[in-house]
Amino acid sequence: MREISLDRLRTLVVIADHGSFADAARQLNLAPPTISLHVAELEARVGAALLTRTRGQVRPTVIGETLLVRARRLLADADQALDEVRRQVEGLSGRVRLGASTGAIAHLLPQALETLRVDHPGIDVQVQVLTSQASLARLREGSLDIGLVALPQVAGKGLRVTPWRRDPIMAYVPADWQPPARVTPAWLAGRALILNDSSTQLSRVTAEWFAAAGLYPEARIELNYNDAIKSLVAAGYGATLLPQEGEVQAHDPRIVRRALRPGLWRQLGVACRDGEVERATGFVLEALARLRQ
Repeated sequence: MREISLDRLRTLVVIADHGSFADAARQLNLAPPTISLHVAELEARVGAALLTRTRGQVRPTVIGETLLVRARRLLADADQALDEVRRQVEGLSGRVRLGASTGAIAHLLPQALETLRVDHPGIDVQVQVLTSQASLARLREGSLDIGLVALPQVAGKGLRVTPWRRDPIMAYVPADWQPPARVTPAWLAGRALILNDSSTQLSRVTAEWFAAAGLYPEARIELNYNDAIKSLVAAGYGATLLPQEGEVQAHDPRIVRRALRPGLWRQLGVACRDGEVERATGFVLEALARLRQ
């Protein structure tokens, strides 16, 4: 059984609105025989007359009125669907799925989201808390559009990773420990530590910093939630090493932040699928690029 064409339904609606086959033909830029053929096909499809001609005026039958109600709704839905797709193609709206660590989400991403809200209010950024490896895996499987990942990373086929930021890693220490102006591996290794777990790039960078001084301390606890780590530092539970991440808010007076000697850096990159991206994704990438260091 053949489906009813939206073009045929549109023809029926225009005829009903203008009360004339000839006017409908001009409105739709179709030949009059084509208009008649559309109506004939619809009537053959439903098995009943849809229009009547009285004194030169074309009017819908009762069955025609029933079909017209549905036809107007279907045509409106189709027009709305095409408009939504057009807006996404033009980058006026759309959904972008982004993965990042809790630290990047809390301290870096809000600046990019504020820019997007002003410049592209129709774009919906769905943020997911993910490790770098999880972000890359989801990019490969197509369930993520952008990932903020710790460098270095092997992107793999079909992905590209662009260097984005280089933020200093700092020591966060309970204030009553009275740390030196610059914290060294030797000073920190003998104290209780709260560190990221071994699945993270930050953990590997931190371990290499200690190892360069011949030290291999064990953490008192391992967490991947930076704000929770800072809360534990404030409670005097231990010290930690975390990226500064452009923080501007007032610090907890129970925590002292110190630079490291030798210095240590956390590098971030922006990962996405290789090739041309959707315009909404491109606008998010542009907003992130403004935060590049």
